[in-house]
Amino acid sequence: MPEPTFEPMTIGGAAVAGEHRFEVVDPSTGRAFATAPACTDAELDAAVDAAHHAWSGWRADADQRSAALVAAADAVRDAADRLAPLLTAEQGKPLADARAELRRAADRLRHAGTLRAEPRVLRDDGTERVEVYWRPVGPVAAIAPWNFPVQLATAKLAPALAAGNTVVLKPSPYTPLTTLALGRLLSGVLPSGVLNVVSGPEPLGQRLVEHPGIRQVTFTGSVGTGRRVAATAAPRLRPVTLELGGNDAAIVLPDADVPALADALFWSAFANCGQICMAVKRVYVAASRHDELVEALADRARHVVVGDPTDPGTRLGPLATKPQYERVGELVAAALAGGARAVAGGGPLDRDGYFYAPTVLAGGTDGDPIVAEEQFGPALPVLRYDTVDEAVERANDTRYGLCGSVWGTDVDRAAQVAARLEVGTAWVNRHLAMSFDDPFAGVKDSGLGVSGGEWGVYAHTEPFVLHRPC
Repeated sequence: MPEPTFEPMTIGGAAVAGEHRFEVVDPSTGRAFATAPACTDAELDAAVDAAHHAWSGWRADADQRSAALVAAADAVRDAADRLAPLLTAEQGKPLADARAELRRAADRLRHAGTLRAEPRVLRDDGTERVEVYWRPVGPVAAIAPWNFPVQLATAKLAPALAAGNTVVLKPSPYTPLTTLALGRLLSGVLPSGVLNVVSGPEPLGQRLVEHPGIRQVTFTGSVGTGRRVAATAAPRLRPVTLELGGNDAAIVLPDADVPALADALFWSAFANCGQICMAVKRVYVAASRHDELVEALADRARHVVVGDPTDPGTRLGPLATKPQYERVGELVAAALAGGARAVAGGGPLDRDGYFYAPTVLAGGTDGDPIVAEEQFGPALPVLRYDTVDEAVERANDTRYGLCGSVWGTDVDRAAQVAARLEVGTAWVNRHLAMSFDDPFAGVKDSGLGVSGGEWGVYAHTEPFVLHRPC
């Protein structure tokens, strides 16, 4: 079984081969193509200890941190073309998307280099001066998912490092290789121990969260796992940031220009094979526009190129994991058994790997599991509504509250409808569009805490108030 070019674990800036290993599967074939090191208890202790010892030096100099993050951004951008095939092999996304993910990760690191938790003067009245400083919390455990392994890893480590913390980063066991490569790459840029990457199957994540040397936890993943992370961190009163699932609704208003919006709406649902927490997961469309929109989306689903992710012509690759592939199939089958119809797709593709035909479903109900739950795959239910009030009520009738969007030609009217969505972020005539400056947070079961922009930096600090006489 061939080994990837970059695979060692990074502990305190040093590469450690590791005697225990686990297999990594290429989702385009369904077969293991490499192995990765499984972190032992002793190695985890060493990683956390390295982060602890590096913290005092790293937090002391904001200028040093900014320069190091910019240098890290340069290193990742320079390595993007080289690392993209490894990311494609373990995650399944097309090479162009893998390169884009790595470059966005580099841009995120560069942006973090501009961010600082600045002190504030609360009072200076001639008798007393009161100042607030924002102190880093210490070693942060960052647990990243498999859908955007590098981008979401940097979304966690960049603000934590900018705030003056050190990080122990654990990638998903489905996609550890590129993150291990990232750790190896940045060990030559960041001071020793500032970033430590550990890989392995469970219970590594649990051991990391409950480790006594960890001061804060940031996690992206499913609601169920997020609850377990919070419960594990609770006995030590350890703060957590949880970025969890979404069941984003798109509402298409009666005045919508369907030909103009169909392409953007399609990719808002099917980008990365639908494996995006903030992707459109269900569409509510006015009855008068329902058939037109269903056919427009189905036409795109029928013609999009699904195939070998190393082929430049491929737009969609396989689903990233076998469990997710099976889950999407089960949800679509249940919808079809319940009376929905597949206007496009409707089942797996007849080839090796975890390829599933892009699927557009019509005629379903809100009670279908694929509507009520997060499918996280290339299958989109489209449901008709009679009144806008009804559409808003149905869109909000979910335990999730991550993002949503409203589509129509009257932008002011669409914005008024979008403001009624019970979500952390809403758009008009677009979806999935966020800048590094935006705060990102979910409501209800979609998360706890905030990330993004200066909010993400302050989230990795604790306030310190100093009173002194004038």
